[in-house]
Amino acid sequence: MITYVDTSVLAAYYCPEPLSILAERTLRRLSSPVISELPLVELTSAISRKIRERTLSREEGGRILTQIDAHVEEGYYRIMPVRPRDYRVARAWLGQLWGTLRTLDALHLAIAESAEASTLTADKRLAAEARSLGMSVKLLARHRRQ
Repeated sequence: MITYVDTSVLAAYYCPEPLSILAERTLRRLSSPVISELPLVELTSAISRKIRERTLSREEGGRILTQIDAHVEEGYYRIMPVRPRDYRVARAWLGQLWGTLRTLDALHLAIAESAEASTLTADKRLAAEARSLGMSVKLLARHRRQ
């Protein structure tokens, strides 16, 4: 099955975070992960925020952005276009006026739905909303030891 990777997983993969090792293992198992330009924009914003918060240096941020660009250029990710239909679907879901679906999450899910892809996310709220919409989703999460 095709897997659409959202920003939360990409952030964990490219930036040092508690889920980084799990994100790397999971992404390496995917044959052709799918993204859109949306997570690239969101990830760039997240890196900028981390630099402002001083959890990443400008040099580290620059290296991460260069690495992402290289992965995109090398074809590691298949880039799905964001189509007018995706905006209409996201708006229709938001217009149901229930749940906690956020604007960009609705757009991520609409892109995944358009690609007939399962969504890979580390965002619990997005995963719950995807399930409520009847979509296939895998939540990337550390398992707690009992």
